[in-house]
Amino acid sequence: MESTYIFLQQYWWFIISLLGALLVFLLFVQGGNSLIFTLGRTEEEHKLLINSTGRKWEFTFTTLVTFGGAFFASFPLFYSTSFGGAYWLWMIILFTFVLQAVSYEFQSKLGNLLGKRTYQFFLVLNGIVGPVLLGMAVSTFFYGSNFTVTKDNLTEFGMPVISTWTNPWHGLDAFAQPWNILLGLAVLFLARMLGSMYFINNINDETLTARCRRQLITDTVPFLLFFLTYLIRTLTKDGFAFDPETQQFVMEPFKYLHNLLAMPVLLVLFLTGVVSVLFGTIKSIFSPSYRKGIWFAGIGTVLTVLALLLAVGYNNTSYYPSVADLQSSLTIANSCSSLFTLKTMAYVSILVPFVLAYIFYAWQAIDRKSITKDEIKHDDHAY
Repeated sequence: MESTYIFLQQYWWFIISLLGALLVFLLFVQGGNSLIFTLGRTEEEHKLLINSTGRKWEFTFTTLVTFGGAFFASFPLFYSTSFGGAYWLWMIILFTFVLQAVSYEFQSKLGNLLGKRTYQFFLVLNGIVGPVLLGMAVSTFFYGSNFTVTKDNLTEFGMPVISTWTNPWHGLDAFAQPWNILLGLAVLFLARMLGSMYFINNINDETLTARCRRQLITDTVPFLLFFLTYLIRTLTKDGFAFDPETQQFVMEPFKYLHNLLAMPVLLVLFLTGVVSVLFGTIKSIFSPSYRKGIWFAGIGTVLTVLALLLAVGYNNTSYYPSVADLQSSLTIANSCSSLFTLKTMAYVSILVPFVLAYIFYAWQAIDRKSITKDEIKHDDHAY
């Protein structure tokens, strides 16, 4: 029974990590939107770019919601601690994504009070703020947050509050950790790189495609600078480990590097992902006729993020450490749902491959041919 419980905990952390990795890849929508006024010179070009990302924004939004829902069901203590404590950070993220959905639907409506250009600026706002804050939220998995957990409070009549945030900033304190900001910026520039490669693949316009290849160079340089700096620092710093013998959390030097080395499969996933991202990017920059960089870079992004998230959850590691009280840190073992809940959800998760297959089918149907200016002009459902 215990071995089944441990397997299900690890299984659901894998599902959570996979959803998180897919979400980072799908941020190409936000990255593309952040480039609307950088790549587009005319209103016609703006409309072409917006309609290109407009065909995919539901995938990103749905994955974000599914990610949060899966976390709630499988690791409820994290959900109550982070979403309930760092609520300002999460509320801003959700607000910008809701603003994105509203902007797509209302920018071309007759009689809208704010005007088309305002809604387009909202898309740019989501394209910048969304990736930065999501990157910062993920960085707290490695650098910790300010909370305490007291499970004995469950017995308190009228006030069964387990998790407490230890400062009045409720998530905005993530800005006080420079390394969080660094990863946020790395995710932003990665999203912009993926956005440019998506446009190259999706839009049939030589002028825009040439601009996308130049923009790819502009965004790749800061991405490599921010990501490599963050990666080197994170792999060489002390990590938040759980000692099974003493049942205590301790700081372990090179913890995250040790995790990758201790789990060779994750190391191979990580290195394969990095190489795939670099291959898709470099070939997109230097090969004028190459249009499939988004697939190599996208798959590489999923593999890289998946490996990092698994490394922070497996091997007796705290995936949500507390810098206010080390012993309040969360692991996949002390924050998960009951055996019955995890087992029941495991049966439901069998449907996930079918959902992914449907998404792939829908994607292929939508992108059967590249989008053009003439198509947008004659499309009654264009944004």
